[in-house]
Amino acid sequence: MRIIFEPEKISYTELLEIFFTAHDPTTLNRQGNDIGTQYRSAVFYHNSVQKQIAEKVKSELDGLNAFEHPITTEITAASTFYPAEDYHQNYFNENQEQPYCKAVIRPKVDKVHKIFKDRLKPIIH
Repeated sequence: MRIIFEPEKISYTELLEIFFTAHDPTTLNRQGNDIGTQYRSAVFYHNSVQKQIAEKVKSELDGLNAFEHPITTEITAASTFYPAEDYHQNYFNENQEQPYCKAVIRPKVDKVHKIFKDRLKPIIH
């Protein structure tokens, strides 16, 4: 996923906090039952400041033993971005009743809403 953000509204550090909270950053090339490099945990930075911040946040979380296992999130330079196929776009919002969405995605969305509710904008349909 590519995120374009306005730093005056949300900081890069805050985005990283949400990122590390929303998924399991300790499993190499895997998220739940989904296995493969396309499921790896990764932060793609666009400049040296972002790289430094990402490495610092990852290091601090590891230092705090925030997770049961060490963080395996890859921090690497961004390259060409390729959007996913059309059927993947807005997938969760359009398929909330699918078993995968209910079992895997919904708990992550709920967790982010619970922890970061004061930082989220209401969704307007």
